[in-house]
Amino acid sequence: MTLEEQLIKKAYFENYMDGNKDHPVRVLGELYLEENKKDIADLANIRFAQGEVYFHHKDFEAAIFKWENIKGEMEPWAKKNMADAYLELEFLDTAEGIYLGIESESVTLKIETGLQLLSIYIEQGKLDRATEVIKAAVVLDPDYPGVTEIARAFFEEHQDWDNSVKLASDEGVRTGAVQWFDILKTYIDAGYTKGKRPEYFNPALTALFTIDRSRFESLAVSLWKSYREDPDYLDWIKNFNRIFLDMDASRREPWRQLPGIYQETYFELINGSLLIKELSPLIPAHLTNWLKITDASTSLFASASVMAWSEMFPSSLSSEVVRDAEDLILNARRYPSAKEDSIQLFQSVIHWAEENGINPGHRIHWIIDELADFSKQHLLLAGVSGSGKSEVINDILGETLMTGPTSSIVAFKYGDDPEILEITDTEIAEIANFEQFQEAAGIRRQNHKQETVIDFKIPNELLRTGSLALIDTPSINRNNIDHNPVFSYANFADSLLFVLNAEDPLTEREQEILMQIHNQAPDLPVHFLLNKVESLYSEQEAAQLVNETLARIHVFYPNAKLLTYAPRQNGIQLKELSDFIGGMMSSIQLGQERITKLQHFVRRSINYLLDKRIQMENDLVESVRWNEEMVGKLRGAINQVHDLEEEKAGSIKKSYLKIKDDTRAEILAKVPEILRGTSDLIKEDSDFTKLHLELNEEMNDRVQDYLENTVLKDYYSNLQEWITFSKEEFEQSQAYLDEMSEGFNAIYGEERIRQACDFKVLDDWNRDADRMTNGINIDHINFLNRATPSQFLLKSAGKLLGVLPQNHSMLYNKYKSYLENQDYQDTAATIAKRFFKHFEMFEKSIERDVKLFFKEPLIVLNDAVEEAKGEIETSKNALEKMRVNPEVYRDPLNLFEVKLRQYEWMTAAGKQDA
Repeated sequence: MTLEEQLIKKAYFENYMDGNKDHPVRVLGELYLEENKKDIADLANIRFAQGEVYFHHKDFEAAIFKWENIKGEMEPWAKKNMADAYLELEFLDTAEGIYLGIESESVTLKIETGLQLLSIYIEQGKLDRATEVIKAAVVLDPDYPGVTEIARAFFEEHQDWDNSVKLASDEGVRTGAVQWFDILKTYIDAGYTKGKRPEYFNPALTALFTIDRSRFESLAVSLWKSYREDPDYLDWIKNFNRIFLDMDASRREPWRQLPGIYQETYFELINGSLLIKELSPLIPAHLTNWLKITDASTSLFASASVMAWSEMFPSSLSSEVVRDAEDLILNARRYPSAKEDSIQLFQSVIHWAEENGINPGHRIHWIIDELADFSKQHLLLAGVSGSGKSEVINDILGETLMTGPTSSIVAFKYGDDPEILEITDTEIAEIANFEQFQEAAGIRRQNHKQETVIDFKIPNELLRTGSLALIDTPSINRNNIDHNPVFSYANFADSLLFVLNAEDPLTEREQEILMQIHNQAPDLPVHFLLNKVESLYSEQEAAQLVNETLARIHVFYPNAKLLTYAPRQNGIQLKELSDFIGGMMSSIQLGQERITKLQHFVRRSINYLLDKRIQMENDLVESVRWNEEMVGKLRGAINQVHDLEEEKAGSIKKSYLKIKDDTRAEILAKVPEILRGTSDLIKEDSDFTKLHLELNEEMNDRVQDYLENTVLKDYYSNLQEWITFSKEEFEQSQAYLDEMSEGFNAIYGEERIRQACDFKVLDDWNRDADRMTNGINIDHINFLNRATPSQFLLKSAGKLLGVLPQNHSMLYNKYKSYLENQDYQDTAATIAKRFFKHFEMFEKSIERDVKLFFKEPLIVLNDAVEEAKGEIETSKNALEKMRVNPEVYRDPLNLFEVKLRQYEWMTAAGKQDA
């Protein structure tokens, strides 16, 4: 046992026993007495040993007494032992203070002191201090017996996963012991490494690669999975590929998990959620590493991925990697899931399009569904106008369905019951009868502009037994040769039957058409039907014509077959036609060729969406321009409505004021007459003392009667005429606004603007007219009881002189003269004012009511302005986003194209293998 081991175990006292069987206390006591007799006694070591003995016998106070005065080289250990004693006595603070006060160069003593402090801090719950001391102990000497195990146990017990992970990683790198890497992997799998940067694990990965490749792979896969849902996932991929690129890994080693992880990750990266600028730093290294460790199950995917990426992004991969991929793909296995993967890619493209507000159309869905049905073969029929193709189709189908030129693709398929669907990009409509079918297929519909497909299910034996779909195309002529669907559907067909007119077979134009079809679909089998031979030639001439025509055909199509046919001749000819078609189709092996066609139309859907982006940008620009123009027009219309409102309010108000002025003039003229007419009440025998009162009352009665029975009735009639005039004005306004609305709706292409004026205003005016003219009561007027000099003298004379009969004649003449010569204009004006006071509120409300009449049209137009402004803002924002980040739209489609190109490479490899 070494000295340090003795000091750790408090067994230093055994050095003094020397085989002595007496009790250590006795032995050390005698040695102490003997040493103490010397002139210069050295008692420190004996006291140190005595303290150990007392400590072992639980006499901690005696042990402390022995250790506390020891000086020299044993002093640090003595202090440590004193602290141990206080720790046993549970004087934790005292023990801590002593431990912390020890000064020594001994690593062992420092570690032992640290471990004791660890127990104190754990007891006190001071986990931060405990962590510090155990980490310091590991740093001092990680090889110290048990120190790393103690640290690991402490960290795990207190769920200090950061330090647990660091300890496992550091120890694995330092010692190379695989158990530490295994521990690290358990931490990763448990999720305890979350939040750590990918570079953190580089030392561990690098070290483990040289120690154990299998464990390296397991650790890398665990880390890969742990980062998958982490924000640092892309950084992990980039970091791992960077360090793995420099490692000498190869396909000769048994990589069991990483190739699959590489494949899964690659497809995650190119699923369209990331931009190419984000992928560019990642993919080349990723593909390079994948290729160098790929196994048999992933080599086709890896090599095809390299080829596809290098085609889309030249120079991103080294030529050595590309050559390696080429070699691999030549020897790769067949691609059994080509059909499913191609369809899944198409569905991903469609899903992306729909999420971005783009309708890819029903027609492409129909095409993909048809191609995915391997139980049915597609025979495309084509021919120029006059070839008799429609008659051949009618013979095959056994009924006259094609009666004239068409502009649609018509797909005849077997069905137990007839069913016809018209399929365009925008809708799928059911066709109910033969007449509707003829209309839908006919050239009058100009269906080539929207590429209509008519799906026609019909009970037909040839279609059923041959598992055949007969695809009829519009006859080719000079009007449709540039847009005839036969060229775009050549890649849809499994075989082509080209109908020739025996009168002039295989013309130069037909050769050009066939060459164009060949350019579109170079692998498409083409066969020919020579129509109307027997009706034009003798048997010998027909044979010669067939030989010459077939010889010319074989220049272009060496394997093509030719059938002569005379429509509607006999059942034998139809049997020959059926056998001919059956022979054509029987030689076709669906599978790889059909998958190639599927992929062709997936590419067309991607290209369509790429073109759609340009169209979308143009549509947005047009939307902004159109709506800005509409805002200008609508604002002009609003101004016109305001002008119309002002015009009608003026004319209606003017008309009313004319009625009012005419009535007022009549009152001013008639009232004085009425008042003067009261002079007929004056008689020579009248009671002149009260005559002024009687005359005043009569004047009021006559004026009131005039107003109620004459003026008010006339005014009511005038108001009715005025309302009729106003109605005509309003109706003119409504007609004008209706015309304006029609103009706007013609521009909108829908019934969006409807400016309905409020004719209830007229009902309100009619009610007001009835109410206001139902009766009128003018306040009593003192015509003769005013304090004017003339009236005063007249009334005074009447009272004074009226009692004398001889004065009656004089008073009679005075009153008569006064009444007949008095100026009543002021009085009449007062009466007119009081009369019109009843109509004052009505007059003031006329302009307001006219505004109410035009309120709704102005609301409609203003709402249309706001709607157009909103569409302008929406379109501008979308346009700005599209122009600022065009890659947001373009990149996902480019990545779909990368994946499609990969599938095409894989399919090509499968063909070669076959």
